Amino acid sequence: MSKGTLYHVVCAAPATASAHEFVSLAQGSGWDVRVIATPLGARFADIDRLSELTGDQVRSEFRLPGDEPGLPSADAVVVAPATFNTINKWAAGIADTFAVSLLCELTGFGVPILAVPMLKDALARHVAFARSIEVLKSMGIRVQFDPLAPPGARMPPWPQVLDEVHTVTRA
Repeated sequence: MSKGTLYHVVCAAPATASAHEFVSLAQGSGWDVRVIATPLGARFADIDRLSELTGDQVRSEFRLPGDEPGLPSADAVVVAPATFNTINKWAAGIADTFAVSLLCELTGFGVPILAVPMLKDALARHVAFARSIEVLKSMGIRVQFDPLAPPGARMPPWPQVLDEVHTVTRA
């Protein structure tokens, strides 16, 4: 039975190289997954593999009039890995990329969203990051991030990310 459509937003961080693992796990649990990448995130992703797995192109740019149909409506969103840049722009409403614009819009629609930051220790200590996390939480975004964990363990493994998606969506 389908749980609905899950958007997986990927950013420019090392975990994006293994995003296909998350897509496969999510599909195995009943999600129809669509992948959206930030412009730099697309460079970290195996675009061909993700497109093959999802049966759809990886989206990273705004759709122009006359382009192929847009994405199906999202039932949930996971932003993993979420970078310092994406977290801060999303919280501030700076919708200058398709991925961040979509996140801003879906936040406004009240779609369940899980953000899973992956960033360097110095960036995690930056005051802007802490403020942005609080802003996102105040807007109803679930954030899966342990600032006290060692940098290499801050982003949980993909099965734990999927478990948290199910918690956020109650699916």
